[in-house]
Amino acid sequence: MAIKRNIKAEAQASMQSMTDLVFLLLIFFLITSTLINPNALKLLLPKSTGQVSAKATVSVSIKDWQNGTYSLHVNGNPEAIEYNEVEDQLIELLQNEEDPTFSIFADETVPVKEVVAVMNIAKRNHYKVIMATSPE
Repeated sequence: MAIKRNIKAEAQASMQSMTDLVFLLLIFFLITSTLINPNALKLLLPKSTGQVSAKATVSVSIKDWQNGTYSLHVNGNPEAIEYNEVEDQLIELLQNEEDPTFSIFADETVPVKEVVAVMNIAKRNHYKVIMATSPE
């Protein structure tokens, strides 16, 4: 006597866990993509066609304020520092580097003498300098 079963297995998979996973990945990538930008200050960089492939670990930003004074920021720090403090911070940040290099992000409204003053810091300490520009 053969016994037949009336139970059939249904081939279904719940997509709820997959949508939760995709949603969490979307949130993760949205958050990390906002943290990628190392230069948090909004600057209008001069345009150029030549781009350098070298990577600098430290950045100095020179921002022009409306009243004619200029603020200096190291590594995108929102707090401005005085010119005489920049050299000490650069020495501290680059002391363990094998090939000390820093980049200068200067707003296009900043006079050349301000940029040259920061370049002189690099010359005194035998650092390499990369002048940041935006591509044309």
